[in-house]
Amino acid sequence: IHVGKLQGCDGSVLLDDTPFFLGEKTAFANLNSIRGFEVVDKIKAAVDKACKHPVVSCADILAVAARDSVAILGGPQYWYQVLLGRRDARNASRDAANDNLPAPFFNFQQLLANFQTHGLNLKDLVVLSGGHSIGLARCINFRDRIFNDTNIDPKFASTLRESCPRRGGDNSLAPLDATPSKFDTTYYKSLLYKKGLLHSDQELFKGDGCESDSLVKLYSNDPYAFAKDFGVSMIKMGNLKPLTGSYGEIRYNCRKVN
Repeated sequence: IHVGKLQGCDGSVLLDDTPFFLGEKTAFANLNSIRGFEVVDKIKAAVDKACKHPVVSCADILAVAARDSVAILGGPQYWYQVLLGRRDARNASRDAANDNLPAPFFNFQQLLANFQTHGLNLKDLVVLSGGHSIGLARCINFRDRIFNDTNIDPKFASTLRESCPRRGGDNSLAPLDATPSKFDTTYYKSLLYKKGLLHSDQELFKGDGCESDSLVKLYSNDPYAFAKDFGVSMIKMGNLKPLTGSYGEIRYNCRKVN
């Protein structure tokens, strides 16, 4: 589950483009990557049917679905309590998503500054990056790393070059870690061996003893510490500037405003 922009959990990422705005689905970090909208549609329909009225926002559905996806892929140890009561945004912005979502080529200072701008800290950065425990990335997002970075395992880079050459194959996919369908600590273990797929991933561990290095080592060895901290940071991120009260709306259809 993606958060469309670090501006708040407001369901804006679910909105289709309209004549009045370009939405977040085609933002750089989301293009040909974000998916599963039909699953959200089915959840929304089932919840509205059970409640006999649209009383649960698409934003809340995303927050709960993200938690439940983690639980399904990683087991009950990754369960955490989701706070509810958000309302949905009435607009979306591709430009805002491009400006706010950290890019795969960011260095550590850029990543940290991006998170701090939104009230998140270094620990949040490292633990939320653990969401890359699941899923795939496009060749266009890791090509520079496998051909130009020096802090990368040579065999790892060579294998990736077979499906992601210097030219062509932009949409070829590679797993973000060795167990892309399981929410575990393999992501952090891979960083210890210079096998982070994205440049931004490997920036979290440089082997120089900094605080991010210590957290990567902790989470690679202690899945329970990762589980506990991940839940805390997910709740923190889910509470960024929520729309409540009379702000926003509760959508009838998650893909468009009422």
